[in-house]
Amino acid sequence: MNAKELDQLLEKYYSGGSTKEEEIILKDYFSGDIILSGYEAEREIFRYYKTEKEIPEPSPDFEERIIAGVEGAGTKERTLNYRRYLLPAIGAAASILIIAGSYLFLNRDGEMKDTFSDPQIAYLETRKILLDVSLKMNQATRELEPVGKMNEMTGMGFRAINKSTKIIEKNLIGLDKVEFRR
Repeated sequence: MNAKELDQLLEKYYSGGSTKEEEIILKDYFSGDIILSGYEAEREIFRYYKTEKEIPEPSPDFEERIIAGVEGAGTKERTLNYRRYLLPAIGAAASILIIAGSYLFLNRDGEMKDTFSDPQIAYLETRKILLDVSLKMNQATRELEPVGKMNEMTGMGFRAINKSTKIIEKNLIGLDKVEFRR
């Protein structure tokens, strides 16, 4: 088969005007070992078609299922419309419950109760807690020391850049005054 005949058959095939016999000719040609160069992509397509079985026919209730799916889409819109009004109402009710619960919880008893009867024990307990907090804060600040060093090094880098920028600016000012002769 020459390139002109092959192009005509492929044109018919891709436009949907080929006969069953012409399609069989194309499948047989492209399943062979030797094909014209430039038709490698078509070879892969037709080899796939030849190895695959025919496309199965849709089931008898296929159209009914499509119609039911389309009709079901309308009920989804109604459900979404329902949700649009219901969700804000539920959110408002939940926020009212949270506010009321917080008020009742926090406003139980307005007086502070002393937990220690001896002021010396209360002082020692407070001191112990503050010492523990201080130790933990010191540990946290020690962990941040490398960050401080990085910040210091960055500042040194910026200072060096600023010095070199000032030197360049001074030299450029001197160049403005120089006249170039041709």
